[in-house]
Amino acid sequence: MIVPLPDVTLRVGDRLVLRDTPTRLKEYEKILAGTLYPVGSGQSPVDEDNPLQAADQQIAEVVVIQGSPLQGATLASYRFADRYGLITLAIHRPGRHLERFHEKIGDIQLVTGDILLVQGPRDQIAELKRSTDMLVLDATIDLPFTRKAPTAMFIMKSIILTAAFGILPIAVSAVCGVLPMIVSGCLSWRDATRALNAQVVMIVVTSLALGKAMVDTGGAAYLGSLFVAVTGDASPALVISGLMLLVAFFTNIISNNAAAVIGTPIAISIAGQTGQAPEAYVLAVLFAANMSFATPMAYKTNLLIMNAGEYAFGDFLRVGLPLVVLMWLAFSFLLPLIYL
Repeated sequence: MIVPLPDVTLRVGDRLVLRDTPTRLKEYEKILAGTLYPVGSGQSPVDEDNPLQAADQQIAEVVVIQGSPLQGATLASYRFADRYGLITLAIHRPGRHLERFHEKIGDIQLVTGDILLVQGPRDQIAELKRSTDMLVLDATIDLPFTRKAPTAMFIMKSIILTAAFGILPIAVSAVCGVLPMIVSGCLSWRDATRALNAQVVMIVVTSLALGKAMVDTGGAAYLGSLFVAVTGDASPALVISGLMLLVAFFTNIISNNAAAVIGTPIAISIAGQTGQAPEAYVLAVLFAANMSFATPMAYKTNLLIMNAGEYAFGDFLRVGLPLVVLMWLAFSFLLPLIYL
């Protein structure tokens, strides 16, 4: 007989069906002075030889939408865990100011726009996606399974040592390391293919093509001549500083990859026309291309942080612009000092 009532008096021999994280389940076992058994197995208790296992677990974000049965209800009253087989780890309520809840997570009254961080099997999350009650964001995360960690670490060390001792180039050894990762189960084929981001590949390819086109068509030489004409008889240190400031400006408008690819041929052209070694000019471009702090669109991570932290455009300018200026002044002093 199953009695899901909180006021039932427990007796010797009763079995409780619990669903929670392994750490909290072990805590329940200690408090209740009982013995944990996996569901469906009354013969093998949970111990060091038979630990709790939760394979194929994912973490996902679920949004309470308008018209959802969770709107105005609590997780406990809706019996969310029983209905969907998922554990709610946290609740985020959008707003400029964070709200702190002192009651239990299951007793919080939910409103439209609340985001639930849930954990559970992959098929349960897929079932929730097919439901129209809530919106499941696409950013699901697979929980790591540590029993494969030693194997993965061994393969990773083999890749690094093979490249470090010159046995194979790093590009070759890294690709060869993928196969034992998949065969050993450290990495699934689905996750391996999902790791290939077509947008990133296309950005790199088009950036390289753009840089080569600027060199072959003489565009880099023309821009270099124009920059030298504008700077006039300025010292090489001032030329490097001006080049770095120009690239830092562009990297906060376009991507840092594009800024580096466009700026590098120009830097080499400027160095050739001024009769200087190109190292300082190329490094000026590379450092400046990574000063992508002043705007949210300068780098993809900035956009992620802007969304998660609920920052405004002005927040990036207020913090990022002084950081860009500080790094520009530091490298404007160090690069000429070291390389000129």
